Amino acid sequence: MTRKLAILLSLAVALPVVGAEPADKRLDEVIITATRVAESPASLIGNSAALDSDALTLTAHTHIQEALAQLPGVGMHRNNGQEYLPAIRSPVLSGGGACGSFLIAEDGIPLRPAGFCNVNELFEAHSEAASRIEVIRGPGNALYGSNALHGVINVIGPATFNSGWQLGLEGGANDYGRVRLSAGGENLAFAFTGSSDGGYRDDSGVDQQKLSLRHRYQGDSLRVTSGLTAVNLNQETAGFAEGYRAYRDRRLSRANPNPEAYRDAQAVRVWSRIEPLGGASDGQPGWVITPYARWSDMAFLQHFLPGQPLEENGQRSIGVQSALYRYGDNQRLIAGVDMELTRGWLRQAQDSPTQGSAMLQETIPMGRHYDYRVNAAQLAPFVQWDWQFAPRWKLAAGLRYEHMRYDYDNRMVDGRTREDGTVCGFGGCRYSRPADSKDHFDNVSPKLGLLYDISDSQQLFATLARGFRAPQAVEMYRLERAQQKANLDSEQLDSLELGVRGHTGALRYEVVAYAMEKDNVIFRDTDFFNVSDGKTDHLGVEFSLNYRFSEAFDLNVAGTYARHRYDYSEILSGVDIRGNDVDTAPRYFVTSQLGWNPLEGTRLMLEWLRMGSYYTDPENHNRYAGHDLFHLRGRWEVSPQLTLSARVFNLFDTRYAERADYTSFGGDRYFPGEPRHLVVGLDWRW
Repeated sequence: MTRKLAILLSLAVALPVVGAEPADKRLDEVIITATRVAESPASLIGNSAALDSDALTLTAHTHIQEALAQLPGVGMHRNNGQEYLPAIRSPVLSGGGACGSFLIAEDGIPLRPAGFCNVNELFEAHSEAASRIEVIRGPGNALYGSNALHGVINVIGPATFNSGWQLGLEGGANDYGRVRLSAGGENLAFAFTGSSDGGYRDDSGVDQQKLSLRHRYQGDSLRVTSGLTAVNLNQETAGFAEGYRAYRDRRLSRANPNPEAYRDAQAVRVWSRIEPLGGASDGQPGWVITPYARWSDMAFLQHFLPGQPLEENGQRSIGVQSALYRYGDNQRLIAGVDMELTRGWLRQAQDSPTQGSAMLQETIPMGRHYDYRVNAAQLAPFVQWDWQFAPRWKLAAGLRYEHMRYDYDNRMVDGRTREDGTVCGFGGCRYSRPADSKDHFDNVSPKLGLLYDISDSQQLFATLARGFRAPQAVEMYRLERAQQKANLDSEQLDSLELGVRGHTGALRYEVVAYAMEKDNVIFRDTDFFNVSDGKTDHLGVEFSLNYRFSEAFDLNVAGTYARHRYDYSEILSGVDIRGNDVDTAPRYFVTSQLGWNPLEGTRLMLEWLRMGSYYTDPENHNRYAGHDLFHLRGRWEVSPQLTLSARVFNLFDTRYAERADYTSFGGDRYFPGEPRHLVVGLDWRW
């Protein structure tokens, strides 16, 4: 990494350093995700980004991508309905286990067990009612392990205490409607969101309901905060629009080649945070224990595969997070153990013959393709030490060890046969089921950070970290063709970042440069084997700026410039991809929001999103040109009880693709973006 280190050092020298001035009232914010307790962003060694309640209220997102697009380094691509593909300081990652590169949590509890992620799992968080969303880019610290590889997203506080009653109603194009109801008393709070969207495309649409409950108890020496989130999703899914620039054709962009596709999902999570009064949450020595339980089921038609098999999967899991906080002279020690037990299952079956060539019909038979269960156990002790060794210097060192064990039980005939054990022609069936096995993965992730206070309002920071993710269950046991066993290693990412942040009067900023190398990248090779011998490198700069021109006008800008490249040799269509850009990896994307408060209680925001071009295939032969989008949002507080709102999406009616892709067997394909449309709403408080 010598060359990358030199580039980073030169970038850091060039970063702006602005003269110190007193903080304004916007600096009251805290960050919770980094240490599981509230802290000032200025004390963190490493990057941070957050959307507070004001930003979330004005955005009023109907899809999580609308909110996260406002943050640097986060470039999620929206699919149809509530689906998406994730990207945090990374390319847009796809594939059965790619979601394992991101830790997605609600109130610090991962939405899914390690090893059982879902690429769309953020729809299981009640983000529509969140009080805050925080993001850490790059490997998490010692408090986060497997899946905190490229980043952490934490949705915080979907129900708040002492908030009174509030009812929100919205309506818009394509039979869209949403109701939000929340209330918070002294010790009990709830939030409910129910929405229905008829869908812009033919035979598509989403109905979903989300409920969050919070309860708190405080005794003479103990504080207990408990939560429950329940989610139900019923989605009629539209597939890709196929053909070169199909998204520019209104007829093709509205059409749905897969009207039979659907996704149904349910999830429930419960947890309790137990701690002594005057402890860690109050900035004092103490312990925190958070036991939790999760349940989820999902069924979706894999319309993108020959034969369109139905996948059903689910998990039941329990776990506990624990941490002990101790303080000394200018020091803090955080030590703990995270434990988790999971019972997961997956079943894939096809109830009608495969259409297409004779080979497809023979190698993809009717009946069950997979039917397995996996019992998993995770144990992860960790320690993190923070030391202010000089008046302006702070050092952080952390270490996490994680043991992950799978006990896999195949409930069908082993091998690549039909359900009844007979052999398919043309060399064998497409789907292969490994024999029962026990597999384990052991990983250690160190992190070292340094913070220097240039002044009371500016900091320089540097971090050196290693992140990892164990192979996901689907990568281990959902095999194809002749592969009988997946001998996979854990993905490993080494990261170096240098950054500066601060504020001066009306300006707040953060600029971060990073270099990362990822080894043991898991992918499906040209023999259709799951292997872990890939390698990629990542080099980029991220920035976020907030400037308040006056009481009436303010500007937020966040942007990313990055190169994500293959660093291993593989011949695809006669091309060695080493050195090529990873497909679906825009080199830059920028978002900006111009806010205007024309009258007291009134706010307008014009948002501009610029998505750069990107290659849609590993050979770098095909490209999506990128796009510019403008959205307009406004809220008017008519009275303390009544607020009216309106949002105009795609203000200039741009024809664009939310996601572009290219396959050697199908050519260009897209998820088209929606044309201009309006959503109006009202909120009533009492």
